[in-house]
Amino acid sequence: MKLLLNIKKENDDLGKQVNKLANILLLKTYFKHCITILIFICSINIQSQEITYNAGKKYVLGGVSVSGNSSFSEQTIVTYSGLSEGKEMTIPGEDISNAIKKLWNSKLFSDIEIYITKIEGNVAYLEIKLSDLPELNEIKVKGVKKGKVEGIIKDNKLNKGVKVTENLITTTKNFLNTKYKKEGYLNSKVNINTIEVKDSIQKARVNMVLNIDKGEKVKVKDIVFEGNDILSDKKLRKSMKNTKKINRLRILKRSKFIDSAYQKDLSSIVDKYKENGYRDARIISDSLITNNDKTISLLIKVVEGEKYTFGDISFIGNTVYSNEQLSRMLRIKKGDTYNGVELQKRIADNSKPDALDITNQYQNYGYLFSSINPVEVGAENNVIDMEIRIIEGKPAYFNNVSVVGNDKTNDHVIYRELRTRPGQLYSKANVVRTVRELGQLGFFDAQEISPNFNNPNPQEGTIDMEYSVKETGSSQIELQGGYGGGGFIGTLGLSFNNFSIKDIFKKDAYKPIPMGDGQKLALRLQASRFYQTYSFSFSEPWLGGKKPMQFSTSISHTKQFLYNYQTRNADKSKSFNITGITFGLAKRLTVPDDYFTLSQAISFQRYDLNNYNTGLFTFGDGYANNLSYTIGLNRNNTYNDPIYPTGGSNFNVTAKMSIPYSLFDGVDYTSLKDERDGLIVIRDDASQNTNDRTNASTRIGEIDQERYKWLEFYKINFKVDWYTQLAKDLVLRPSVEFGFLGAYNNDRGVIPFERFFVGGDGLGSYSLDGRETIALRGYPNQSLSDQDGGTIYNKFSLELRYPITLKASAKIYALGFLEGGSSYNSFKDYNPFNVYRSAGLGIRIFMPAFGLLGIDFGHGFDPLPGETGKHGWETHFIIGQQF
Repeated sequence: MKLLLNIKKENDDLGKQVNKLANILLLKTYFKHCITILIFICSINIQSQEITYNAGKKYVLGGVSVSGNSSFSEQTIVTYSGLSEGKEMTIPGEDISNAIKKLWNSKLFSDIEIYITKIEGNVAYLEIKLSDLPELNEIKVKGVKKGKVEGIIKDNKLNKGVKVTENLITTTKNFLNTKYKKEGYLNSKVNINTIEVKDSIQKARVNMVLNIDKGEKVKVKDIVFEGNDILSDKKLRKSMKNTKKINRLRILKRSKFIDSAYQKDLSSIVDKYKENGYRDARIISDSLITNNDKTISLLIKVVEGEKYTFGDISFIGNTVYSNEQLSRMLRIKKGDTYNGVELQKRIADNSKPDALDITNQYQNYGYLFSSINPVEVGAENNVIDMEIRIIEGKPAYFNNVSVVGNDKTNDHVIYRELRTRPGQLYSKANVVRTVRELGQLGFFDAQEISPNFNNPNPQEGTIDMEYSVKETGSSQIELQGGYGGGGFIGTLGLSFNNFSIKDIFKKDAYKPIPMGDGQKLALRLQASRFYQTYSFSFSEPWLGGKKPMQFSTSISHTKQFLYNYQTRNADKSKSFNITGITFGLAKRLTVPDDYFTLSQAISFQRYDLNNYNTGLFTFGDGYANNLSYTIGLNRNNTYNDPIYPTGGSNFNVTAKMSIPYSLFDGVDYTSLKDERDGLIVIRDDASQNTNDRTNASTRIGEIDQERYKWLEFYKINFKVDWYTQLAKDLVLRPSVEFGFLGAYNNDRGVIPFERFFVGGDGLGSYSLDGRETIALRGYPNQSLSDQDGGTIYNKFSLELRYPITLKASAKIYALGFLEGGSSYNSFKDYNPFNVYRSAGLGIRIFMPAFGLLGIDFGHGFDPLPGETGKHGWETHFIIGQQF
């Protein structure tokens, strides 16, 4: 007869009953039941060994056996329990209790019992009976998309081999129910079933089936307020940015209920009252009412309280700034309506790292350890007197400044962009600017750059600064093929945006290319039956390595073959070649501020025509040279992500000009113009004989060859973009562009090169004449300019952007746009308000390896030149550029 000690314990996680260790032998729960069973045993004359022991007496453990359903060896279980043979122990006692605790804590067993099997004098023999917890063999998740299954398994740690307990099942159900309710699925249901696996493997295993029914997101039918007399229901609902009632006309905000967003909106309601002077306003209750149409209504009860105004505002503890200076920073006067939200923003605006609040002013002056607390010292007659209590502390200095996470980019490339140096006085503005500069490099994921403050020491006034970066692919490849221009077009482009030219001859540096010095190198090849284009460019952002002066150079060559209409093929004996080279320098300025960059470039293009007779030029054999100087002023303070800026602006104005040859070349261009005008009349007069018209045409070509032997022009471009964050991620981008091409000598005329072609996606497969293609979506490419292009253009754009994801692997954002623009032949025709209008939607995808890709659907509201009805829809594919 085995005696079960009162040390049987059930798994708490399984929800089973746990029996406590008793001081006497446990036979049955109630004494009368014990008597009944004893009488029954005696009456049927069963012979059994009587085991008796004295509770609390010390025994020597004679041996421990193991029984039950377990895959673990007996020796392993006995050793782990700590019940070693020969050990002296009290029965019952702590040794038995501790053995059970150790076995339970292993989380390997579903049931544990310890029996006394026999007692011989002071020697006791025990038996441990237990069963293994089942392991998870397979799991099936039903009711969700395949892409979500892995996340559910990972979040709940439902990996193969995990021990399946009731606690695991309950925790998984609770986690998923809570998750879906937070997402607005209030009626979600989660069921978990386990099926025992029966096979030849002697191990307890189960398969799990996870059935998920999220149901539909619950919509908010109505939001009702009670107790509000001062602020209307409409104003209070408007303050709720995330929770909206059903409105079929609203697009950007849905009416689905999400509890976490709703809780934030409740705080926003109170803030709305505080902004209007009602500092005692509060929400006393809020109720969720389920409607018969499976929607919900929200009932919110408020107490508004009374209106307050600001009284006297005094500053205490300030030595760095005077009271007058702090008052100008605070911008709150006695008698102003009390606004607790705005007061806190003027003290410390956590929503803007570069806000002009008092805390930032102190921190920009080095007082990192300062604290500023507004305290109400009086509120008589609803007038609140305030004390702004300031503890300035010691000025803080940077001790160590480091960067982590850059595996490819060399340290000097990063450290030269840092605005924070060891020994330098702390400035929050410099920290924010450093994050911006690192993001603008394009080598790191701008969303992941993090400034970490380490080892702050207020007593000594020191702080360690660590910038954590995450590198992203900075090289891009363009490999595409397509049919256009009467034949197949193939393109191969390689762009290395973090190149290291000094390592170009080091074999070990090719992983797969030399990288890390922040230089840019690009190669591009494009070819078809009718043209070939080759280009190479290189830039070094810190020429000499000590100052931010960018050196750049580029070389390009294009060969265009004339189309033969009889053979429908390219005639390679007739070609138009363009060879160009450019050298440029761009220097970062310090005044008016260091967001300005002054750039200068000298470029030369050689245009050679070899028996190339088209309507583009009046001469088929000849050449033109374009030697020009470009100067530009740019101010770019957008932040922080160059792919998806959320604030700031980008202003750019450039002037490109040639040498005014007509001032000193000795050519009488007035006579040539008069002669040319007369020859055009003869050439275009059908009544003239053929020889005269041919001779006139030949002479016009000779005159034009003289006019364009060296191109003479000046060109001005202006463009500015603004970025404004309307909501957390919603960004508005207005943009204005203007361009003008002029001539020094009106008799020499405006050159047929360098002109503006408006319309379409702004992409040109190749360019013969230095033209600029200006995007205006909703219309075909270059359709809004004359055949020879315009000398003036303007464009206005308004774009609304919203990110879908801003992860390093792929940044995706959607956009809507309104655009208007046109090109003009002269100032006589110029009318900035007479534009072609369009609107549409689009999406952009940026992948580090391929650059920016996108598609736009634009609707043109105006007819094309020569048409009468509005143009309608156009689809544009965007490759490698950003609007």
